[in-house]
Amino acid sequence: MIFSKRTNGLSSAIFSILENKKKELIDENREVFDFGTGTPDIPPAPHIIKTMEEAVIRPENHKYAIKDLPELIEAVMEWYLRRYGVHLERDEIISLAGSQDGLAHISLILADTHDTVLVPDPGYPIFSIGPSLAGADIYKLPLLRENNYIIDLDAISATIAHKSKIIIVSYPNNPVTAVAPDVFYEKLIWFAKKYDIVVVHDNAYSELVYDGKTGGSFLKFPGAKEVGVEFNSLSKSYNLTGSRISFALGNRKIIEQLKNLKSHLDYGIFLPVQKAAIAAITGPQDYLRSTVETYQKRRNTLVDGFNSLGWNMNKPPATMFVWSSIPKGYSSSMEFCMELIDRYGIITVPGSSFGDGGEGFVRLALVQPEEKIKRAINLIKGVSKNSLIKFI
Repeated sequence: MIFSKRTNGLSSAIFSILENKKKELIDENREVFDFGTGTPDIPPAPHIIKTMEEAVIRPENHKYAIKDLPELIEAVMEWYLRRYGVHLERDEIISLAGSQDGLAHISLILADTHDTVLVPDPGYPIFSIGPSLAGADIYKLPLLRENNYIIDLDAISATIAHKSKIIIVSYPNNPVTAVAPDVFYEKLIWFAKKYDIVVVHDNAYSELVYDGKTGGSFLKFPGAKEVGVEFNSLSKSYNLTGSRISFALGNRKIIEQLKNLKSHLDYGIFLPVQKAAIAAITGPQDYLRSTVETYQKRRNTLVDGFNSLGWNMNKPPATMFVWSSIPKGYSSSMEFCMELIDRYGIITVPGSSFGDGGEGFVRLALVQPEEKIKRAINLIKGVSKNSLIKFI
């Protein structure tokens, strides 16, 4: 059986590999410390769950959604104005089955075969996979520690820029956790206008910003809606990961084309999920603040704990992840991650799975309670006698 060439690059995802390792540990009756997949262990707020429960038992809510509920669009408009200071029109919004849905498909409406798409490296895999499935050529933009992981727009040659149709940007960033300053977005918009490039900004972690700071929106900058769109998800901020609800917002021509494409791909977001989304963004926000506080405490416990073992980590300013270079003594991030699993049952994600620029790094998700984080650290400390595995 011969499969299409477009799927040749879709090797077994790292998360599937880690899940199989996890199953092996469980079968061996070993305790697992899963810092791998960024699936929140915090449930949605009670009022969100109640709204969905009430909607699910109504038979009329089980028909095709086809279009977004008018009240959902109104709620998003109010949310973006209140939260980000961004005024949106009704035709500048569409719901998606998670941001991955939009990132997987948007290149189909913006890029033709062998058009160039600029993507961050390291970057979340769908940033490259979506354009590749559309037949586009990928040009990687290095996220360097010495640049605070901010894309260096000046380093992109005019030749590459003129060939490019899309630039994918994500701050706060998964996996490197960086937050971009305002001056970067101002320059990004100038760059996009100069070279006629569409900006696709993934803003999934704008609420998970720490130490008293607040995340923003790409769309708040003058000219942003002229050159691009933003994806904003309720998965991590409101713990609605499994419900699959996010939004594409911004340039109305792009939104129109995305609506047209999606009308051929699916039948809209399940109506009870739309109603739960309304409850999330219009209801009390204290649960959201509690979620941020929980992740910040976990961040402090995890980073301080591993630093005490000799693994030099920095505290991330945002997201639900920690991004750190692997300790000295290892030749690859995969080698290090596999040893953590085999010796201690600690699951992390090798940086190499996020692109060539991720080699030498590892990502840990803050999805375990503080007590379990402390137990993992104490396990290493007890076995390794205050050194992390075979080195300090």
